[in-house]
Amino acid sequence: MKLFPISKCLLLALGLSIAAPSLAGQQQVPGSRTVMDAHNCYPYFEWWYDRIDRALSAGTPLAIEQDLAWHTDPKTGKSWSVVTHGEPTYGNEPTMEHYFFDKVRPIVEKALAEGNRGDWPLITLNLDFKDNKPEHLAAVLALLRKYQPWLSSTVKGSDPNAVQPLDVKPILVLTGEADEQQTVFYDQLQTGDRVLLFGAVHSGEKDPKAAPEVIDSEKETNYRRWWNNAWDVVESAGQPKAGEWTPEKMNRLRALVDRAHANGLWIRFYTLDGATEAELSCHGWFHGYNFGSLDAARMRWRAAIAAHADYLASDQYELVGKEVRSAK
Repeated sequence: MKLFPISKCLLLALGLSIAAPSLAGQQQVPGSRTVMDAHNCYPYFEWWYDRIDRALSAGTPLAIEQDLAWHTDPKTGKSWSVVTHGEPTYGNEPTMEHYFFDKVRPIVEKALAEGNRGDWPLITLNLDFKDNKPEHLAAVLALLRKYQPWLSSTVKGSDPNAVQPLDVKPILVLTGEADEQQTVFYDQLQTGDRVLLFGAVHSGEKDPKAAPEVIDSEKETNYRRWWNNAWDVVESAGQPKAGEWTPEKMNRLRALVDRAHANGLWIRFYTLDGATEAELSCHGWFHGYNFGSLDAARMRWRAAIAAHADYLASDQYELVGKEVRSAK
């Protein structure tokens, strides 16, 4: 990817939420609030290490996406989980414990000390696994258990379809739809164990143009509690060729959100950017997620928030954060 020198990036004008009313103490209920979801919130190699700082500067509540890969040192054979956009990995990538948990520690410890649960969970940690190796998943589960007092959790009951209430804490952890993840994160637990992260319903192999009830044919289970969607389920042409925002598109958006909430699911849409070509190159954002103008993106941010979408993913953390806060 072609990048501008840092000196040119610094010359860019700095552009640098409208949400459903917040229900104090009930934010874990789907549809009760919209939060900014910080897409790809981690460095690419030595670039953009400040992404988590940018995201947190937008204020809580928010979501932070971390992509994880399993790195094996070819010399020692030792393996560990690293935060990265994908292979190849080199072993010098940050770990999630360093890049995420160390960074949010002051926020979480302050929240626990004050005990004001009105905005909990303050942070949704969205895990995007680049592989589903059992040893990788087990290592991440072990890390989460280390931070269990910080994490929203539920109990594993005898019936996986019987949804148990959440014990809401400052952090909520979500993961993907892969069955391998359910095996490690839920199925292999003993009845009575705490469930520390929650999977998405299966929709990745379904036609995004289909009716909402076809794409989302699963209801909430004790493990699967959210629905993750690329924006093409709303506008099938995708962001670069989306065209005008129309009442028909708004109706489609509302139908998808309403379907998710009727099934007890949080719903996420990714990734809605409105950047210039210079901003894309400077910040490492992708053309495939870009509507081409800030006005076009902002119109859709406001539409998603007005429809009560739960997670609104963008690379423009600060701007989406302002949109969310402006509606409170």
